[in-house]
Amino acid sequence: MTPWIFLALALAGGLGATVRYIVDGFIRSKVPAGYPWPTTLINISGSLVLGFLTGLAMDSMAAGDLKFALGTGFLGGYTTFSTASYETVQLVRDRRYAAALSNGLVLAVAAVAAALLGLWLGMLV
Repeated sequence: MTPWIFLALALAGGLGATVRYIVDGFIRSKVPAGYPWPTTLINISGSLVLGFLTGLAMDSMAAGDLKFALGTGFLGGYTTFSTASYETVQLVRDRRYAAALSNGLVLAVAAVAAALLGLWLGMLV
């Protein structure tokens, strides 16, 4: 990895984390608390974009370093599996078992479906 790619990756990751923070705050201001909608929507949208980027990459429409910076850097900073896991555990600790099960299953299924949709759309371009 060259120093420039390393720098691009670090900057993209920081930007992705910043965008996640802003989007999380916006969603929290619009929906009632009690269910981790912000993390769910962020991870699903990130999966969609990563699938799209992967679809583009399959046809080499996106430059290699750009794919790396966007996919690993920006989307790695934007999405957060660890927060989703933590929020699911918190729902269990709060004895909200149906919400915990729903969060875990919905996030997993919807994120994979979004990635597949993004992949398909990226391959169409």
